[in-house]
Amino acid sequence: MWQFGETMPHVPVARPAQTQVIREQPPSGRRTSKPVWYAPAAVIGDVAGAAVPVYLAFAPAGSTHAAAYATVAAAAWLLVRGARDRYCEPSLGERDNTGPALQDWLVLVGLLAVVRAATGEESPFLVALAALVPCAPTSAVVHTLIHRHLVARRRDGRAVRRALVIGEANAVDGLASHLAKRTDHELVVVGVCPIGDEDPHALAPVATRLGRQAPQRPSADSAPVLEAARRLDVDVVLIVPGPHMTGTRLRRLSWALHGEELPLVVVPGLTEVAGRRVGILSVAGLTILSVAPPLRRGLATLVKSVTDRLGAVLLIALLAPVFVAVALAVRLDSPGPVVHRQTRIGRGGQPFTMAKFRTMVADAERLRHQLTGTNEQDGRMFKIRRDPRITRVGRVLRRCSLDELPQLFNVVRGHMSLVGPRPPLPDEVAGYDEVERRRLAVKPGLTGLWQVSGRSDLSWDETVALDLRYVDNWSPSGDVVVLVRTVRAVVVGAGAY
Repeated sequence: MWQFGETMPHVPVARPAQTQVIREQPPSGRRTSKPVWYAPAAVIGDVAGAAVPVYLAFAPAGSTHAAAYATVAAAAWLLVRGARDRYCEPSLGERDNTGPALQDWLVLVGLLAVVRAATGEESPFLVALAALVPCAPTSAVVHTLIHRHLVARRRDGRAVRRALVIGEANAVDGLASHLAKRTDHELVVVGVCPIGDEDPHALAPVATRLGRQAPQRPSADSAPVLEAARRLDVDVVLIVPGPHMTGTRLRRLSWALHGEELPLVVVPGLTEVAGRRVGILSVAGLTILSVAPPLRRGLATLVKSVTDRLGAVLLIALLAPVFVAVALAVRLDSPGPVVHRQTRIGRGGQPFTMAKFRTMVADAERLRHQLTGTNEQDGRMFKIRRDPRITRVGRVLRRCSLDELPQLFNVVRGHMSLVGPRPPLPDEVAGYDEVERRRLAVKPGLTGLWQVSGRSDLSWDETVALDLRYVDNWSPSGDVVVLVRTVRAVVVGAGAY
């Protein structure tokens, strides 16, 4: 477990473009409320996304029950969403909604299937199912717009919570800087309370101090903390556990904070762990944080393997004309083979031959050694924004990611997955440290978090961080989200060179 204040190589907490953005402290006063229109907008979007398509699906056929079907669909969708707390104030706008919307849609289909069977409804099943499809994407779009609006407000110091951080000096520094480098969350550190005499270098001022040893009287801890909390008008107190913040000391401090109706948040220092993997256990009176291991086997992984191969076969069949057109363009543009084959490293460090449409001149590998000094990446990868080896057709193929299409055959053969980390070269892997080698715990992917988050515009550390996030937190719904985001990334083409 990594603690704030320690060094964790090659796993940054934010992108370099963001690390220079330090959110200013908001003025005093309660700032926890979000705009009141968030919930009504989400409800209206869900009602429209369910009712309108259902009505339009049945009304043209002359069905007398079109309005009733639309009403039932909208009511059922609101029931499912409301039961899963999608409209509650704490969760609105906190994240995009693609994954939750897909999960809720599956529940909706199951619920309406039960209602259909119970009532003996005889409307065309496929028509009804097709009419429900827009529910999830409409909801995802509305909630994504709300999320973006909320992030914009938080950059201006609104809809945030003022936080006081308590812990060892180095831990306080780590947590305060971590939070200050990002503007997409609700916490703003307005004061720190170091334990001991060491001075932290945090951006926020020292509000008070606590002694290293737990005092005999609990009020010796609680009094200065409460006074600082009142003076700074904080909304939440964050405590980073350490050798001098024992369980008993933490418990007594929590009594005082809760007496003032101030929430207490204990920060264990774990990073990039999905919430679904974290649980709270109570054993012999002890509160224990449980972190489940990543999914590596079982039904979910079997479904992923089958889905990968079936999906790849289907895409190859559907995109056959594109394969032919691209192959012809590559052949006519420059001399050399149509398909470029290259050794890459797969799961567990096993090498395999990856195929892609050739986008460079035939002797690109030989010319690479002459361009070593022009590498624009800061790590293992070799990338040049205006690489002279790339052909005219190659630039277009890279811009549209069409050069990656032959990798579908690698997916069919089991070397790769539709979604996964970027497949590395052998010379890249040769320089990996222990942290970076964890990228090889799963199959590389045709697309992944790297591809939908900026691709070649990302630094090496960012690439590793994204890949490790995927490796540690993989889930089937996460793959669906990445595939949906891939479409947008291909259209925009950011970082593709």
